[in-house]
Amino acid sequence: MTKREDSNGLILVNKPRGLTSHDVVNYVRKKLNTKRVGHAGTLDPQAEGLLIILVGRYTKFFSR
Repeated sequence: MTKREDSNGLILVNKPRGLTSHDVVNYVRKKLNTKRVGHAGTLDPQAEGLLIILVGRYTKFFSR
């Protein structure tokens, strides 16, 4: 599978209980076949809720 360098954007994920924010980021990385994936904030593994995933150039739009 080729690497997707043109993947850029923002994805809203309803994170289920039991997964870490990092688990969700890794899943998105594998599905999109790209390395530049991050999240805007962390949810506790036992928390369920909206997780903002940033892809490609969008990772630079979020400032901590």
